[in-house]
Parts: sequence; structure tokens; C-alpha cells
Amino acid sequence: MDSVLFWTVLATFSVATLALAMYGLHLYVLLHLFRRRVKQEQRLQRDIIASYRAEHSDDGWPVVTTQIPLYNEHDVSQRIIEAVAAMDYPRGRHEIQVLDDSTDRTRELVDEVSHKLATKGVDIKVVRRENRRAYKAGALAHGLSSARGTYVAVFDADFVPPADFLRRAVPLLESSPDLACLQGRWSHTNRDESWLTEAQALGIDGHFAIEQGARAWNGLMMNFNGTAGVWRAEAINDPKVGGWSGDTLTEDLDLSYRAQLAGWRLDYSLDLACPAELPGTIEALKSQQRRWATGSIQVARKLLPRIWHSPLPLRQKLEATLHLTHYSVALWMLLLALVARPMLFVFADGRWFHQWFWVAWAVILLSAFAPSLVYAYARYSLERRWNGFRTIPSMVVLGCGLCLNNALAVLRGFSLRGGEFVRTPKSGSAAGSAKVSSYRVAPSGMWMVEVVLGLYSLLSFIVYFRENHRAFSFFLLLYAIGFLLTGWLSRPKRVLGGAVPVARDVSGLLGPQMSSADSVGSA
Repeated sequence: MDSVLFWTVLATFSVATLALAMYGLHLYVLLHLFRRRVKQEQRLQRDIIASYRAEHSDDGWPVVTTQIPLYNEHDVSQRIIEAVAAMDYPRGRHEIQVLDDSTDRTRELVDEVSHKLATKGVDIKVVRRENRRAYKAGALAHGLSSARGTYVAVFDADFVPPADFLRRAVPLLESSPDLACLQGRWSHTNRDESWLTEAQALGIDGHFAIEQGARAWNGLMMNFNGTAGVWRAEAINDPKVGGWSGDTLTEDLDLSYRAQLAGWRLDYSLDLACPAELPGTIEALKSQQRRWATGSIQVARKLLPRIWHSPLPLRQKLEATLHLTHYSVALWMLLLALVARPMLFVFADGRWFHQWFWVAWAVILLSAFAPSLVYAYARYSLERRWNGFRTIPSMVVLGCGLCLNNALAVLRGFSLRGGEFVRTPKSGSAAGSAKVSSYRVAPSGMWMVEVVLGLYSLLSFIVYFRENHRAFSFFLLLYAIGFLLTGWLSRPKRVLGGAVPVARDVSGLLGPQMSSADSVGSA
């Protein structure tokens, strides 16, 4: 084996292994931080809510503006508008803004539903702009300029807030003048729709049941997730914060960190659950993941220098770095899959690597187990059942299959400022009622690369298995299944029943390309 190639492969394997070990260890730390504070924080928040509700009559509650940003969401717009209008809050103190940037038949549906609610006495306004400048962030900022609420709740189109959401969120904000935002937990309307939604649900539970609580309750920097949360309008408008910005694809993450750098605090309520629809197709999921991955790296580029030059404690800086760069895990996973096969030549060329090689794989095993343990415990913490373990194989296979998609999005985040917001197609699916979206994601050629990577990983698995590295060949088999399954499910499909509106997705480097000066999006 050529010496340059030898050291390149070895260095790539080493860096990828150490990176994955670092992020795996980080999950173990977050699990520990969550467990030590969860019961105390839940009791405290429940006491604050009960006390506030007992001490304040309806006339004493602050005005809240709920914003519903929409763009061509015909399948779900009526559901979200009616759910927000049905929330229990003092009459005359809840303003609803439907921020409708739609260009299709959604406009007529929004007008019809809003008019019916207004005739029943609901304080609801449809707010439209002349253009979609800055996309979701621009819509939120435009609505905020005329909002009369002290607090601003945000719900994306695929969410169905419970009736008591504001009654439980507002007391927590009122109790802390330095609290800029309270984030609720995402639950799921269609978790049991398919293996794909079940796998997503487990991953999201891990984020919301473990990671958000661990950060919020231990003095670490956390983020607003773009929806199912309530902001203090004063914090958004604070000159030191700078308001909503469209220079990244994750305006929620960006605003969250800028608010905390300006001295504001964010908090999280595990009990404040808000059901949401999970993407029902692999194409929709990949589009969503590309946006989140690209946006998080954009925010890291934008704010990490400020974070490290700030007077924040070292533990906050380290956590912020790991948090904002977490999607890079996909890049390290992809590199590991690519170099696994040539690593056998490295191993054969240097017997002194023997012990080191086994240690490296042990580290990978330890790191790979972290998400499974954390997410399974997350489900246990929510339902008091260890039923999350049965979904772990699906979640792991899906994570392997998405690593090319997400790795390319990470690389894009290093070079792109802004980008076009491509909303995730929703269908209105709920428990026992799976539906097909009226919208679809533009096709991409990435699926062919994923199939090739799947075949490559399958070949690597066979070679490892034959050379008695059978314990570790298991990981390569997961890669093979993940790539092949994701690629096959992503292949272009014939659309029956006429033309379907296409959500142009420019986040994939192998898909249609397009540029835009302003962009945002979280849903």
C-alpha cells in the first residue's frame, strides 16, 4: 500500500473514530445531566403553574399573540388554525396571526377558515406580504411588527397545540423576567404510521426528553426549535439580540443563541407536549434533515467565534460547540464507511496496529451504543416502558442511510450563506388516519449514489466477515442495509392522478441547484 494512501486512510479513520467517540460521550453526559435534575424541575414548574393560575384572574393574564407561518400547506392549514383558535386563554387576550405566504389554493382555505372563526368572536388576522423575502424569518418579523402580545407563541402548520398550552406556558415566562423563550416538547400525531415514523419519533424523543432538559436545567445554552414555544416579544426586539434573521436556514437556532449571548435565558418544559406530524416519506425526511444540517453548521460558522470570545464559562462554550456541530456526525459516519475497507490493508501492513485497531473499534462500539441507550431511556422517561428498544434497529439503519444526505448538507453549510427555504411536505396524518400529501419533494439523483454506497458497504461487510472481523462487520452490514433501503425508497416514482405541486429542494448537492440571497426555515 502506498505510504501516502496508507497515512491518509489511517488519519481519516483516526479522526472519524475520535470525533464519533466525542459525540457519543457527549450523549452520555447529557443523559446524566437530565437524570439528576428532571424530577426537581418538573415539580418546580408544576408548582409555578398551579400558583400562578390560583393567584391570577383572567383579567390579570398578559396578552399573547400566536403566529402561524404558512406557505402552501393546504393539507394541514385548517387543522392548525382551528387548533390554535380552540386554545383556552382569557377572552380578548389572545391574538392570532396567520402569516400566509401561500401562492396556491391554501390562500382561499385560510381566508375561509379565518373568516368563520372571526364571525364567532375569535381575534384572528390573516397577514400577507408582497414577497417572501427571508421566508419564515421574514414572515415572523413582519407579523411581530404589528403584534400586540407581550408574548409570541409560534406553531408550524404540522402541529396541533393542546387547548391548555398557553395556560401552562405563560406562568413559567411570567415567573422569570430574564426568560426569553419557553420551549415545549414535540410529541407525535402519526408515530405508528410506519417504521419510518416510528424511528423518527424515537430520535425526536431523545432530543426533547433528554437533550433539551439536560441543557436548560443545567445552565447550558439551548435552542428554540422553531415551533411549539413561546417567546417574550421584548427579547426578540432587544437591539442586542437583533430580531429574526434570514442569513441561515435555521432562524430558530440562530435567534436562540443570539438571545443567550445578549444575556437572556431559555427554558424547556418536558410536560408541555405538543403533537406534530412526522414526515411520512423518506424524501420529505431527507429534505427536512438537509435543511436542519445545513442551517446548524451555518449558525456554528456565524456564532461560534462570538461564543468563544464571550465571557461565558468554558462548559457553556464546549456544550455550544458540540451542540451546533452535532450534525457533523453524519460526515464522520460517512468517512468511516468509506475507509473501513482500505483499513484492512493498513492493518495488514503494520502488525503493530493490531492492538490499536481493536481499541479503535471498541471506541466506535461504545459511541454507537450511546444514541440507542439515550433514546431508549428517553422513551422510558416519557412512558415508563422500555418499548424504545424495539425501534432501535430501525433508527440505527435510518441514521446510517441518511449519513450521505446529511454529510453533503453539512459541507454545504460550511460554504453557503442563507439558501432557499424548502418546507417539508405535510399530509395531515394522525393516529389511525394515514394520508398522502398533496405536495412532493423535487427528485434528486442522490438515490443512485446511496445504492452504490450500499453495495460498497455490503462488499466491505463480506470481506470483514471472511477475515474473521465478524463482530465489527455488523456495523458495515448496518451501513449496507441503510444505504440500500434509503436509496431504493428515494428513487423517482411515477405520480398517479395528475400533476402534484413540487417543493423545490435545493439543499441536496446532487439535486436541482438554485441560489437565494435570503432564506430560513425550520418546519
